[in-house]
Amino acid sequence: MDWLSASAARRADPRALWADVRSVIMLGVNYGPGGDPLAILRERDRGAVSVYAQSEDYHDVIKPRLKAVARWLTANAGGDVKVFVDTAALMEKPLAEQAGLGWQGKHTNLVSRQFGSWLFLGAILTTLDLPADEAGKDACGTCQACLDICPTQAFPAPYQLDPRRCISYLTIEHKGPIARELRPLMGNRIYGCDDCLAVCPWNKFAQAGREAKLAAREALRGPKLADLATLDEAHFRALFAKTAVKRTGRDRFIRNVLIAIGNSGDATSADAAEKLLDDASALVRGAAVWAVSRLVSPQRMQAIAAVRRAGERDADVQEEWSAALGAFQARRASPSITSPSG
Repeated sequence: MDWLSASAARRADPRALWADVRSVIMLGVNYGPGGDPLAILRERDRGAVSVYAQSEDYHDVIKPRLKAVARWLTANAGGDVKVFVDTAALMEKPLAEQAGLGWQGKHTNLVSRQFGSWLFLGAILTTLDLPADEAGKDACGTCQACLDICPTQAFPAPYQLDPRRCISYLTIEHKGPIARELRPLMGNRIYGCDDCLAVCPWNKFAQAGREAKLAAREALRGPKLADLATLDEAHFRALFAKTAVKRTGRDRFIRNVLIAIGNSGDATSADAAEKLLDDASALVRGAAVWAVSRLVSPQRMQAIAAVRRAGERDADVQEEWSAALGAFQARRASPSITSPSG
């Protein structure tokens, strides 16, 4: 996460991005879900994909519209413009708050009185000197539902997020193995996490998004983990074409799927995970070791290791084998605890 501190100065002022900018126009697009996005978390054999990623990639939907507004602006008022959709060193959420679209809640995301937590943001930078709107006012009050629900306790304090513990960061941006202590807390979340957004009380005023291109694809509404585990590169690209999920890449995505399988408690999924012990990606193989170890007996794990471990050359995967087998040995060595009457 060093890039955050390295780019802090550039992000602090839009003029560092474009010296000629005089005004920033912030716009939002509602992508509110039609149902409860947390309901899928109870279906442990299925994967939870964040609401925003279940549809066509929002970058591709919003940017053409921003350009259309920008063309109208220049045609009617002159000036130069640049448009951005979450792709530049620009602090969209603070700017949206300053523009009056809402306020940054305790979960650090924008909250709107009209749309709750479900807004995509886009920015138009212009050389025109436009009058400023009234900034949004914080209306979180004493509520901290978003902080309390976080599975990994990624909020060290209100309005502060530690991305290294955030499931959205871990499943989307993090490139290597995910810390073992965090894996059981991820449940069946395989791409992003909506918990802190979905629980916000301001969502009672939200409405389901009406943009057809942002409607959830049926295939991404709780896909079966066992089916996802079979995806090779070609099938991954086909399934997630034109979605945000595709940006993560097949290997990281299958890593997430395997963690969800390991958390499922479904022993019948062990075969799907075991097949990935021979995957070409070391990242996938390591996650497969962890998933299998969570679903099979110690004896079965020892038998699998006897066949699969010897030929492993990747240090991270070898560490996964050591950790998995060591955990079994530790449990076997731990004395049982009984009540005084037992």
